[in-house]
Amino acid sequence: MSHHTPEPASAGDSTSLVPAPVAADGTRAARTRVVILFGGRSGEHGISVATAGGVLGAIDRSKYEVVPVGINPNGRWVVAADEPERWVITDGKAPEVPASDAEVVLPLTVGDAGLRVLEPGRVPAVLSDVDVVFPLLHGPYGEDGTVQGLLELADARYVGSGVLASAVGMDKHFMKMIFAAQGLPIGRYTVIKPGDWDARRDVVLQVIEPLGLPLFVKPARAGSSLGVSRVDSLDDLPAAVEEARRHDPKVMVEAAVVGREIECAVLGGRGGGRPRASLPGEIVVTDETENRFFDYEAKYFDESAVELTCPADLPDHVTKEVQEIAVRTFEAVGAEGLARVDVFVTPDGEVVVNEINTMPGFTPFSMYPRMWEASGVSYPELIDELIQLALERPTGLR
Repeated sequence: MSHHTPEPASAGDSTSLVPAPVAADGTRAARTRVVILFGGRSGEHGISVATAGGVLGAIDRSKYEVVPVGINPNGRWVVAADEPERWVITDGKAPEVPASDAEVVLPLTVGDAGLRVLEPGRVPAVLSDVDVVFPLLHGPYGEDGTVQGLLELADARYVGSGVLASAVGMDKHFMKMIFAAQGLPIGRYTVIKPGDWDARRDVVLQVIEPLGLPLFVKPARAGSSLGVSRVDSLDDLPAAVEEARRHDPKVMVEAAVVGREIECAVLGGRGGGRPRASLPGEIVVTDETENRFFDYEAKYFDESAVELTCPADLPDHVTKEVQEIAVRTFEAVGAEGLARVDVFVTPDGEVVVNEINTMPGFTPFSMYPRMWEASGVSYPELIDELIQLALERPTGLR
């Protein structure tokens, strides 16, 4: 299905950042209060914490008053240390929000008297007295619409997509259904629903077999390639399904797409304008051990296993097609603020959408900031732009 839309705005259009607020008398207004929310209950806790370290170290302190709030792996919300150097990956170990950090802040309000716990039984006005929340949360219980719903109930502005787009972006099953409904090019796949693997395995195998080999088996609702396996023999499929089910009872099985792995960063549009696409980047796996792919270990702990090229070496017309497909994908799920769109570019130049990530890795070394850096927007400028997009957006239905 052909779909003509105006060309996405270039990276040069994305640098018109809003200056620091100025009061009526010409003096500088009070700083915008921003909660940096990080950690969480998912398997991507450590990556979220490391992301927060990058943001805390780069955010403009002359413009923003920062309130770091961590969620430890047990779901306890605490006032976290405003120490960027504390929240970094060290010696191959990801940082963690400790349970011992002082004051519990959920449910809470933030007012002139500081953080305070609400009375039991009251609807929590979570962080409602701050200007904006920057939820740097990955995976379930953070990136999937749950925290976004909490912030909506509190009438709090926040960075990134709303409840529905976040949920769709987390669930690869419904994500693919929406892509297909919008005419976006996708690969072949099937879904193993909870219970089907145990109760109707022969039927499931009959559906999977026509997809061919190799296959990629994934948890339907996890990120950072957690629980993902490449399957080159159907004999290995049961182990791959069980590994995926350790993270999610619903499993996605995808046919391999022959092509280059290309990513594109998208920013929401200002003032009702179209979203903006960065120059694309490319992932090349240099470690071919056991048919390795861009897995969790390669993404965050083994830099020697992959080569990240930005901008990707693509013909101009393919670059423009990737950018246009990325913007259409962003619009298809109703994303807001930011997203990274992952595609394959086949040998004949066809662009096939793999997935959208509504809260992509956001450390200074992650692909999302690197693609914008290559497009002329620095990491501190990108943080500022995302906060300004959130402040521009009304709360509630929109």
